[in-house]
Amino acid sequence: MRVLVATAVLVERDAVAAAFAPSAALEYAIPGATLSRVAPAEGGPLVFDLLAAGVGPAAAAAATAAALTAAALNEQTGEQTGEQTGDRTSGPYDLVVSAGIGGGFRPEAPVGSLVLADEITAADLGAETADGFVPVTELGFGAVTHRPPESLVRAVAAVTGARTGAVLTVNTVTGSADRAAELRRRHPRALAEAMEGFGVAEAATAHSVPVLELRAVSNPVGPRDRAAWRIGDALAALTGAFGKLAPALESWNPHDR
Repeated sequence: MRVLVATAVLVERDAVAAAFAPSAALEYAIPGATLSRVAPAEGGPLVFDLLAAGVGPAAAAAATAAALTAAALNEQTGEQTGEQTGDRTSGPYDLVVSAGIGGGFRPEAPVGSLVLADEITAADLGAETADGFVPVTELGFGAVTHRPPESLVRAVAAVTGARTGAVLTVNTVTGSADRAAELRRRHPRALAEAMEGFGVAEAATAHSVPVLELRAVSNPVGPRDRAAWRIGDALAALTGAFGKLAPALESWNPHDR
């Protein structure tokens, strides 16, 4: 099983990589990006390609799409030249994971906790009107939510202890109590906010690949208070979560959505 893990920045990518065997790491370039390939220390059928895709939904979508396209073209080239050998370290991905740290909505998602999205929602994709915010779907365009496979969400939550709920993708990080309250009013199931999940999900959906979003909470959503941030603790929680993923992924059938 091949898994593409897209983080925003290198420190998040390295936190994910720390859950795997260092000797198994291998970096290779694709057009527009570099992937770091790792595997669980105990071996097995899982291969993870880690991608620092950039900050924000646009950068995340572009880099994730590039990686997914490169993988698909790799398979097609193998078919055309007769070089396919059943090696699952090349060819299409079975799963895409948007991962990293993010803000948590109190009290449900305290600092240091893990949040697993059962819906990935673009919180500010739409229009402001005299009657308030209108999502782009109500304007007759596109989508604002992607839903990860329910069976996989249950399995991953069980092994990681992550709370499940909506994870919001925002273009501007929340910095006030009023904004936090407005987001919770519009999205009462929201547990966390970050900046990349919806972009990653858009790219994965375009390639018909299932997607997850897993976030470790580094700070409360609301007024910006750097003294309350616990980035190191959140990165450690992210490492711990990826160290527990293998049993859930190995037992999951990618065709079970």
